[in-house]
Amino acid sequence: MACRLWLFLAGLSGFLAVLAASFGAHRLASLPNAAAVTAIWQTGNQFHLVHSLALLLIAALLTASEGRRSALASWLLNLAGFGFLAGIVLFSGGVYLQSLRGAPAGIPIVPAGGLSFLAGWAALALSAFGLRSGRAG
Repeated sequence: MACRLWLFLAGLSGFLAVLAASFGAHRLASLPNAAAVTAIWQTGNQFHLVHSLALLLIAALLTASEGRRSALASWLLNLAGFGFLAGIVLFSGGVYLQSLRGAPAGIPIVPAGGLSFLAGWAALALSAFGLRSGRAG
């Protein structure tokens, strides 16, 4: 069940990342200091797209390891997904908002999003210790 949720969220997030890239490429040129704003937007979009793929990885790992992972590994994989999702919302969303406002200073939620990404990657790494080989013997 969790793998379907993460697959749905990965697809939705990837869709929104491509939509945001298109918006940024076509609509930010009219803003004051467009070059700086576009560069900031692209950073948020890059992190958004990469972590959309990371959500897809979570769905794939949950599916591939069914019956071969500990409860801790399941919890850590889901925690990684939540970390990636929170990072997308807080970091990328904050960067998008900063760009739209044309603000040179960061939005306070952006660092929390970065920490969420880090927590997600750490949880993913630790989940490896709860996976068992699929081969007998």
